[in-house]
Amino acid sequence: MQFRLKRHLHRKGFLSDPMRGASVAIKTTSSLKTATESSGFSSGKFVYTCVYSLMELQLVNTLPIFSKQFYNSRYFKRRHYFKDLLASVVVFLVALPLAMGISIASGMPPATGLITCIVGGLIVAPIAGSPLQVSGPAAGLSVIVYEILQQHGAEKLGVIIVLAGIMQLAMGIMKMGQWFRAVSPAVVNGMLAGIGILIFASQFHVMLDDAPKSTGLLNLAGIPVSLFDRLTETAVNSSHIAGCLGVLTIVVIILWEAIPIKQIKMIPSSLVAVVLATALTAIFNLPIKHVELPENLFSVVKVPTHWGHFWDLNILLEAMGLALLASAETLLSAIAVDKMQPLNRTKYDKELLAQGVGNTICGMLCSLPMTGVIVRSSVNIRAGAKSRMSAFFHGLWIFLLVISFPAMLRLIPTSALAALLVYTGYKLTNFKIVKELRRADKIEVAIYFITMGAIVATDLLTGVMTGVALSIAKLVYMFSHLEIKTVTNAENQTATQTAVHLRGAATFLNLPKLAEALESVPPNTELHIHLEELDYVDHASLEMIMTWEQQHKATGGLLVIDWGTLGSMFRDRRRTPREEPKPVAVVEDAQSEDSDDSGENEVIVATGSAKSGQMVDDRKPSGDLF
Repeated sequence: MQFRLKRHLHRKGFLSDPMRGASVAIKTTSSLKTATESSGFSSGKFVYTCVYSLMELQLVNTLPIFSKQFYNSRYFKRRHYFKDLLASVVVFLVALPLAMGISIASGMPPATGLITCIVGGLIVAPIAGSPLQVSGPAAGLSVIVYEILQQHGAEKLGVIIVLAGIMQLAMGIMKMGQWFRAVSPAVVNGMLAGIGILIFASQFHVMLDDAPKSTGLLNLAGIPVSLFDRLTETAVNSSHIAGCLGVLTIVVIILWEAIPIKQIKMIPSSLVAVVLATALTAIFNLPIKHVELPENLFSVVKVPTHWGHFWDLNILLEAMGLALLASAETLLSAIAVDKMQPLNRTKYDKELLAQGVGNTICGMLCSLPMTGVIVRSSVNIRAGAKSRMSAFFHGLWIFLLVISFPAMLRLIPTSALAALLVYTGYKLTNFKIVKELRRADKIEVAIYFITMGAIVATDLLTGVMTGVALSIAKLVYMFSHLEIKTVTNAENQTATQTAVHLRGAATFLNLPKLAEALESVPPNTELHIHLEELDYVDHASLEMIMTWEQQHKATGGLLVIDWGTLGSMFRDRRRTPREEPKPVAVVEDAQSEDSDDSGENEVIVATGSAKSGQMVDDRKPSGDLF
């Protein structure tokens, strides 16, 4: 039997052309099953012979998932099998309703989200750079997918997702994974808040068994109108029933998450709410919309045909935006996963490659795009997952359920899934982050709200680009802005003491402003330049200060600068050689000996004393320091 299988694979060219894998495997399996049944072989022996023969063949380099070496410690840890299997069941229960709800929010059939989950589990999980991250359809991408469907139609969506996957592959090959971490937190949180508002507004109408509007602003404006219409209607219709069922779903989620018992909270709140809503719908035979799922899952699989638009500029721009957003969401989710567990660290470039492979396959199947999802990943970690095996098996469970029991999923009411997305959108709109941004910088708060508003008013890509542009403008301002505050204290009629406080960045762009401030200092003045609030000083500004120091010294003035504030690198740039710092007692003796010398003043420069961190001057200046 084993010999016949090997001979059949050789004859079909499987070893010489491994890319024919799937079709050849199906033909081989069906033909050998017929042969074994006619020969009297049992089904168990048939399965064992096929699997053993495939593992004996040298397919490791082409199809590693079917090899013996795939399930060694490099990918899965055998001692964690039981924990990973339990975690995979929990993740499967969370991912199932979310995948269908995100599909509905994206304007696609629910089966497309399930296909993306299967690809993320069976294909992406074994090669991912973040072992405990779960990949699948994300609520954050539902907005951009819906916009693509409105502008280009479902026919071109597959081409755009394939292009996005290829771009992710290219970025992974070019080691660009770390670059996606260089995004301002205000932009990221503003993006999530904007996406949350759009999801909340659109799915609110779906929760009422109504269709969402064409834009986010229309969805927001339509919420009070829909509520007023439903509350003023006297006759009870399907919209009222669907709305009540959606509200009940949200209430169950909130109450279940408030339960303090950890063992009970291991059961996902979303699953409990959806099961309860489905049971009520089936028991009372409620006349509301249900999930539409085909008998055969693969009947929704379509190969993209519009390859002629592959180089269309609009298609390329949409694909680039999708690739950037999916990559950013994936890698930011991976950062959060690393914070939750310190053992399995993310390889960002490898994760980009894995996401590129997954999105390329999802595009070829005309399903939803995928990304690393923080909700499912956090559930995976809290459920006790130890390796990538849990993410792999969560995809397998979804595949087996959809193949075996599709009628069970058709009992789920659409309003319950929409309510789940309404609650998800509310959670994404996390305004508590504003307090943290305000503590850092008020400008970050402005960037946050502008990014969020631009996403809601225009589209996702325009809003994100607006936030990035504002962050760059803020950075340019921070490195080019210099505040100069001059304070003069008249001690007597012959001498004054002036303090100049510098704040910001002293660069060559601010030389005229700095020179004007120094030139305004009168001669024969003791000048103190305070650098405590100075973030940066370049060579041009430093040279200008040193030049002005010599000129001010010639007019009988004094200059006091705490060079220790900026470090030893700036002390080395002084034009005149510095004397070694003297002990305080020696300095006082030298001052008493030189008290009757000529009135020519010396430049006072603070230097480091023998003790670390203690600063002493060559001579104690008169008056109080500012």
